Amino acid sequence: MSQKVVVIYSGGMDSFTVLHKALQEGNEVLALSFNYGQRHVKELEVAANVCKQHGIPHKVVDITAINSLLSGSSLTDDIDIPEGHYEEESMKSTVVPNRNMILLSLAIGYAVSENASAVYYGAHSGDHAIYPDCRPEFVRQMDVVSKMANYDPVAVHAPYLDVDKNAILADGLKMGLDYSQTWTCYNGRDKACGKCGACQERLEAFTANGMEDPILYEE
Repeated sequence: MSQKVVVIYSGGMDSFTVLHKALQEGNEVLALSFNYGQRHVKELEVAANVCKQHGIPHKVVDITAINSLLSGSSLTDDIDIPEGHYEEESMKSTVVPNRNMILLSLAIGYAVSENASAVYYGAHSGDHAIYPDCRPEFVRQMDVVSKMANYDPVAVHAPYLDVDKNAILADGLKMGLDYSQTWTCYNGRDKACGKCGACQERLEAFTANGMEDPILYEE
């Protein structure tokens, strides 16, 4: 049954796949992106281009003012982006305090205003070790709270919560998705660095699926 849903869409490969998953299910999709003061806006530019190409209503909301309240993340502060795998201790510096609770709360409010029945976002099992706000218990509790916080209940749905990036990519490839239309790297240079945790996890997923990543990497 078709329904109106809000998809939190960063422009990365996970949310790109979630966006198309929601569309494939026959939903009326409203895409929502956030500028929260991240180091670059390449993902947001990619997201805007994809939504324009597919005629998807898309809002980009500037919430950079919240950075005066949040500190300590290498994604928003003047802290070096760590290199290495997500499972390494150094990757904890990429955690933005309470980010997903903030973004989900705004998306839920938008969903209520638009009479949408659900908010989709791209949490997956590869995020569980490093990001508390991507873990199953967090998603389940946000779903409970969201359904009681407003007169009209809004579900919080993470379709890939229990699988890793390899499986997300496999599903996207089955849908025929073009991942050159995504950006994952924490750095916003002309080419992806290939060294940060985001790049390494992405490259591992393409290798696991026997495919070459279509975006360009630095030597």
